[in-house]
Amino acid sequence: MPVVRADHLYKVFGKQTKAAVERLADGSHRDTIADLDVTAAVIDVSFEVQPGEIFVVMGLSGSGKSTLIRMLNGLLDSTSGSVEIDGVDITTLSHKDLLKLRGEKISMVFQHFALLPHRSVLENAAYGLELRGFSRAERFAKAKETLALVGLEGWEDKLPQQLSGGMQQRVGLARALAADTDIILMDEAFSALDPLIRRDMQTQLLELQETLGKTIIFITHDLNEAMRLGDRICVLRDGRVAQIGEASEILNSPANEYVERFVEDVDRSRVLTAAEALADVAVDAGAPRVAADTLVADLFTSVATENRLRVVTADDEVLGMVTRESVLAALVQEVAK
Repeated sequence: MPVVRADHLYKVFGKQTKAAVERLADGSHRDTIADLDVTAAVIDVSFEVQPGEIFVVMGLSGSGKSTLIRMLNGLLDSTSGSVEIDGVDITTLSHKDLLKLRGEKISMVFQHFALLPHRSVLENAAYGLELRGFSRAERFAKAKETLALVGLEGWEDKLPQQLSGGMQQRVGLARALAADTDIILMDEAFSALDPLIRRDMQTQLLELQETLGKTIIFITHDLNEAMRLGDRICVLRDGRVAQIGEASEILNSPANEYVERFVEDVDRSRVLTAAEALADVAVDAGAPRVAADTLVADLFTSVATENRLRVVTADDEVLGMVTRESVLAALVQEVAK
């Protein structure tokens, strides 16, 4: 069963929301319903997120992604449609039950850190547990564990302003992990960071995910970030879903011209894997091995030296061979099969 399920979600701001939903459901673009004096932010959005998946929602400013993520934890009510968390429709919950569900099942990491400036790093990381009524000893013990996970051991007594931007974002991530919820929502969590720090945080998130296996819904406007982090990606345009799929699917089979334009500037070498760059040649049992999920970017040195590599899965199944030519072909969307 999916952990998160959105079913025909609409969010329309204004008074004539019912009439707006009816026209939008009939296919009207949101720009054509200005006569109703409404703003349509999310339009007929449906998707499912599986346990342990990183599901990335991406789109340009105004595409509806930040509104959508606030609907997933009930911070914004839906105009129409439903949101299910572990099979429970949160749109039907009382305020008390919604608060309980948030505390137990959903935590959030914000773009601008949202740290309490007069509380220590440790107190900030423990804050979610404090709200849930955990004792001081319990919440501090858990917060220390998660601060160590994100590389902030020894910084517990510092104040947020004594930390760099990247370190402050680590505190936000530690707070989400300390809450020990199954679902983590991340709203443009790394976009305020410098490029190198941002990449470090992406790497750390992927490493933590391998260990912890959380269900993560990650919002971003950066397609390269989406491609690197997402098990699947949902591309939004003007409030509607333009395409949902794995990174390689969106890269190689864009659903429409809009998505095609989006992926033009993506670094394909950081998205495509050895399994997607197979050559139409016989398997050489004596060739060096390479893991099927190795990024094409990491194959360049090896294929330059060896020319041919055997591609194997985690279960040691041989998928085929990659060559210099097939790696180059993959980068120009002519993957040799």
